[in-house]
Amino acid sequence: MTALSGGGVLLAQARQRHSPNQDARPANCAIDLLVIHNISLPPDQFGGPWVDDLFLNRLDPCAHPYFAEIWELRVSSHLLIRRDGELIQYVPLCQRAWHAGESCFQGRSRCNDFSIGIELEGTDHTPFTDQQYHRLIQSTREIMTHYPAITRERITGHSDIAPGRKTDPGPAFAWERYLAGLG
Repeated sequence: MTALSGGGVLLAQARQRHSPNQDARPANCAIDLLVIHNISLPPDQFGGPWVDDLFLNRLDPCAHPYFAEIWELRVSSHLLIRRDGELIQYVPLCQRAWHAGESCFQGRSRCNDFSIGIELEGTDHTPFTDQQYHRLIQSTREIMTHYPAITRERITGHSDIAPGRKTDPGPAFAWERYLAGLG
């Protein structure tokens, strides 16, 4: 992990991409939640530049019919783990990424304020790859070292903080495997 001047935190093994979809967290707000997501663009397709383009506000609405519905969204995540295990960081961990939307964890709303978001390239019903689990476990351990308030009990899915609105990471995500890998 690399600390930046001004307190920003970047993962050393991540390829850095700067998303404009971020801002400062509220003052004195502890980072104490990790949220696991999945994403595929277009839906159910992997690879390509589309997730980058979405998080960098350059998604072409004409490139795919689905993109016409979402191209104006202003969203981001701290990290993305591609199918081959490549790690991409869009937002320094100390900043607020715009990944959770309307959300609530243990009675506390606005989860973006106090959480770190990790996107896995995938879908609710497609098994994630060994490389993704390896990178997710490695990254989570590093995050937990830097942010000790994030414990196993404070790792959740997007579906759990936005029930009825979100379903990710979905039934294909092996929670037992992931949590067992954390030790």
